[in-house]
Amino acid sequence: MKDNLLDWLRDAHAMEEQAEKMLTTTAERLENYPELRRRIEQHIEETRRQAQSVRGCIERLGGDTSAIKDATAKMMAMAQGMSGMFVSDEVVKASLASYTFEHMEIASYRALIAAAEACGDMETRRVCEQILVEEEAMANWLADHLSKTVQEFLVRDETAGTTAKH
Repeated sequence: MKDNLLDWLRDAHAMEEQAEKMLTTTAERLENYPELRRRIEQHIEETRRQAQSVRGCIERLGGDTSAIKDATAKMMAMAQGMSGMFVSDEVVKASLASYTFEHMEIASYRALIAAAEACGDMETRRVCEQILVEEEAMANWLADHLSKTVQEFLVRDETAGTTAKH
């Protein structure tokens, strides 16, 4: 059980590395959506803390992060970030991708909480529950603001001389 928990924690660490890269790329490109950019920048800081917390759990259990998983996750995030350059509705696609990614993180932390509980690792459980709250808050914020982002994009897209894409 402990081996599975460690492996899933490594996956979560790589996932947080991917999220940081993806969110950073998105925030850097958002020029006309300041509220979305501010919330993403706030979540980048949360994501960095989450990665550190997960790393702490891994190290406390006698393991280490996976350089291969971390590098692969970062490459995937970079490719996704670059894909935004090729679509005309980048802000909408980024919002959808972020919302989807948050739900993958939510599911991952729920699985980690169950695994930590089964292993009797209450510290890892506590850390994952704390991270889960932040991931759920970000997913809820994105859901609550998606309509506004889409409407703002549509208005900007119809307005001559403005950039709607990002």
